[in-house]
Amino acid sequence: MAELRWDRPDKLRTLLDEIVSWKSMTLSEGERQFPAKLRAKLQNLEYFQQFPDYLSTHAADLRRKFLTALYKHPDAKETICLISHFDTVNTEEYGVLEPLATQPEELTKVLLERQDEFQEEVRKDLESGEFLFGRGTMDMKMGLVMHMSLIEKASVEKWPINLLLLTVPDEEVNSAGMRFAVPILDKLQEKHQFTYKIFLNSEPTFRQDPTDISHYMYTGSIGKLLAASLFYGKETHAGEPLSGMTSPYISSFMTREMEWNDLFEETVLGETTPLPVTLQQTDLRLHYSTQTPYRSSALYNIFLMKRSASEAFDLFEKVAQTAAEKCNEAYERICKRHHVEPIGKVKVIRYKDLVTYATNKLGKEYVNDVKADIHYNEAWDDREKSLRITDKLMIQCQELAPAIIVLLAPPYYPAVNSTGNELIEACTSFVTKIAQEKFNLPIKRIHYLNGICDLSYVSYSGTAEGWNAFEENTPVWGDSYILPFKEMQKLNAPVINVGPYGHDAHKRTERLNIKNAFEEYPIIMEELIHMISNAN
Repeated sequence: MAELRWDRPDKLRTLLDEIVSWKSMTLSEGERQFPAKLRAKLQNLEYFQQFPDYLSTHAADLRRKFLTALYKHPDAKETICLISHFDTVNTEEYGVLEPLATQPEELTKVLLERQDEFQEEVRKDLESGEFLFGRGTMDMKMGLVMHMSLIEKASVEKWPINLLLLTVPDEEVNSAGMRFAVPILDKLQEKHQFTYKIFLNSEPTFRQDPTDISHYMYTGSIGKLLAASLFYGKETHAGEPLSGMTSPYISSFMTREMEWNDLFEETVLGETTPLPVTLQQTDLRLHYSTQTPYRSSALYNIFLMKRSASEAFDLFEKVAQTAAEKCNEAYERICKRHHVEPIGKVKVIRYKDLVTYATNKLGKEYVNDVKADIHYNEAWDDREKSLRITDKLMIQCQELAPAIIVLLAPPYYPAVNSTGNELIEACTSFVTKIAQEKFNLPIKRIHYLNGICDLSYVSYSGTAEGWNAFEENTPVWGDSYILPFKEMQKLNAPVINVGPYGHDAHKRTERLNIKNAFEEYPIIMEELIHMISNAN
């Protein structure tokens, strides 16, 4: 039997240090290079030397790739898909210590020397010596390291089930890696004639509040919709303010209606979605002028559990109509007080209807050219492009103003939940029992991971009606952004997330609990895999 490379706590820690040192911030060159480094690392395993075709990288977007590594038992049909992402958020918040952000051992030592800079909770963790600090240690390269260890051990010990390691880029921004991976997962299933039994992600435990120290597992993941508005007023000179209507005036009513609006709140299985909040509000002009601002935009975050994109968008449009009514009432009172004639009433227009209007007025070729010109600007992301396309069309249709154009922008994460599934309930009970018995470690179940993750793109149970509004009202749909809804429906195995324990993802104090990551978590994961492989 071949000697195992990643079977002990010290070996796993060394592997994590190496994987973290491969800087892979989203949209960086390091993110592009990461799959090649990982592939070279996995090629050292005897199994992939024997079966090199089972280890592959696949194209995503923007010259990025994702990696699949398959351990296939000759007699097994059932497959556990191990999902992780290898991109991380940026590291500028580390300041002068940024060069050490991806060097966990060195960073942890230096932070201990500078512990006075941190709050008491962080100081205690530094002094305890129980945590390893660094970007990606928790979110989520330890999950990937764990999956590498499982693949190696399964291949050496010939576990009687298939394991497919999938690790992707871009989870932190648009989940392009996972969206491109979905069709490949379907193709691998067809090619190797296996079936997916479970999708097992290993995102870390996320706190429920700043003082929470509990350890969790998740049987689903919360959904997210990014709703957007373009506010189009009537321009005028600042010296004649009542001859026009500013877009900030219109937007103030919409933002007031959207912020913390409990119409969007959902409660499922005793858990409640966070309330909507404004993520961005901006003037679309690039330069200062005494011409009043008449074009501005906003992005609003909406969390989902049971609602589809279409249902949430209907609700968003309803809120926009309420905002428009309140804006019109307030504006009419001002006009009456100053004895001026109103310039018109603010109306609400869906992006889909704006496109239809612009196409009838200007022609389909013009609309397509507008989209092409906007997409050519690589400096703009999909959110900016969505707003700029809408703006360009509205500039040629100013007779529709004043108006609130409601639309959607990437990314969209459908909610997913497998609570109640027989296998998932068995997994939940098993993990709870073994963690308590072996390590006196209480693990609680949460039905929806509140940190958002790539599990949203598997086990999709929605209908075409549920995603129609997204396709029709997302300006970049079909060009720079697409969701493979039909392929997602084929990946109908249940989902669960079991990951390591740590704190402060996306902060400079991101840290991983050493004992849990390298001693407890590996045993829990291995025994969970064995339990799943033996489950009927």
